[in-house]
Amino acid sequence: MADEFKQDPSPEITGEKNGFNKDTGDFGDLEQQTSIVGSTNKADVLGLEHTDPVLNAKMHLVNNAIDEIGFTMYQAKLFCLNGFGYAVDSLILLIQSIVALQAKLEFKPSFGNGLTIAVYVGMLTGALFWGLSADIIGRKFAFNTSLMVCSIFAIVAGSSPNWIVLGLFTCLSAFGGGGNLVLDTAVFLEYLPSQHQWLLTLMAAWWGLGQMIAGLFAWAYIPNFSCLATEPCTYANNKGWRYIWYTSGALVFVMSVLRITVIRLRETPKFLLGEGKDEEVVETLQFIANKYNRTCSLTLEQLQACGVTAGTQQSDGRRGSVTHARKRASVMEIWVHLKGLFVTRRIGLSTSLIWFSWLLIGLAYPLYNVFLPTYLATRGADTGDSSQYTTWRNYTLSNFSSIFGPILAGYMCKSRWFWGRRGTMIIGALITMVFFFCYTQVRTPSENVGFTCAISFCLNIYYGTLYAYTPEVLPSAHRGTGNGIAIGFNRIMGIMSAVIATYADTSTPVPIYICAALYAVMAVVAACFPFEPMGQRSS
Repeated sequence: MADEFKQDPSPEITGEKNGFNKDTGDFGDLEQQTSIVGSTNKADVLGLEHTDPVLNAKMHLVNNAIDEIGFTMYQAKLFCLNGFGYAVDSLILLIQSIVALQAKLEFKPSFGNGLTIAVYVGMLTGALFWGLSADIIGRKFAFNTSLMVCSIFAIVAGSSPNWIVLGLFTCLSAFGGGGNLVLDTAVFLEYLPSQHQWLLTLMAAWWGLGQMIAGLFAWAYIPNFSCLATEPCTYANNKGWRYIWYTSGALVFVMSVLRITVIRLRETPKFLLGEGKDEEVVETLQFIANKYNRTCSLTLEQLQACGVTAGTQQSDGRRGSVTHARKRASVMEIWVHLKGLFVTRRIGLSTSLIWFSWLLIGLAYPLYNVFLPTYLATRGADTGDSSQYTTWRNYTLSNFSSIFGPILAGYMCKSRWFWGRRGTMIIGALITMVFFFCYTQVRTPSENVGFTCAISFCLNIYYGTLYAYTPEVLPSAHRGTGNGIAIGFNRIMGIMSAVIATYADTSTPVPIYICAALYAVMAVVAACFPFEPMGQRSS
């Protein structure tokens, strides 16, 4: 592979004529330069869309360098450490639905779905806060701190004296964990060689692992350390839900420590590129190459020969206006990142459809998963077995099945047999829809657990692929903002699901029918996505 990236020492690859011509709006010989400097046959997903040709050319060179280095232990560590964020997001989301059943018996709140709203409000603000900060101050800060914030409030939530305080700490814990899905995909993707981008889909298996852990905690604590609905519930006889918070918080704390100690994360090269820090880009990539005995032919001179990236402050005082505003701490900075998500018609269409997809699944997912304990108990009663042990055993089995959906999706999304990412999402959504309709006809205990496991498996084929697809087709300089808003829409609909569940009966099949219809719409939207990342490289 190294031979493909050897540099031609000819002076033709540097010099004024290869820089960006502000008068004509082109590069002159820069296309020839990038082919000489080291180009793979793969195109960049947004290579023909970006309005900043200097950034586009530099991105091409950085992608070549990352491909040249290949997959190392650095990326392997990131796969696990970033996967922690996936697991924590699903863990915190499902914990509130698990503990709510017993906490309501103890605190007797006037609004029973308050914890669902609390967790989604926290995740909404977390996604927007950490997402915007990722584009403004960088990915590294959130990566190192978000899980620590989550763990502290998760532990404290276990000692809550009343329903309102429990809602507050649930919200604060979700705020810390809610931004991880924005950062985890961005950080991992921006270090990932193009031939391994399918691993971004596979990483969603950690989401299923978080769900399974939540189920195991519920199965272990709720049947053994909880009061019954027929007896008075007090602190003394109803500690199971508190143990779940303590254990989960301790687990997240260990994960947060591992993030800091196992790897000393460097700022991602693609973020640094948008900042105009070409020297740090080269230094970071050369560091990884040297540490793992790989070749990296990228030099500072090659990046500088491309010209000045718009939106960055150079040593000579020149400054552009595409990737940042003049003042970072301003409303204009947010506006710049929003505008960058609609910089061309195709990028604008892609952004809009992605956000719409997250809006749809933001309603479908909690209507099923968050209220799954209610569905299981109801179906259990219909089939003659509604004991707590059976309910939480089935819940654990269902969540265990969700681990394997992204594993299959990882294989499908890199195969032309399944039409890449878009085809994988279409197939996953349609199969999930079919199983939702089948679930309304459950009549036996075996059917109850079988169909919930099948739904969890198929649902995560779509969900895992959407998680990976979103950052792949967003411009790097605005990836955190676009991803944060997408997940923000998801959280808004999660709040709406709690309101809907308050006035609708979640023990009936009606919410299941709604979920099935929503997945049909998701399949249609996926077919309309304008970009297909398979065989191409993220920008």
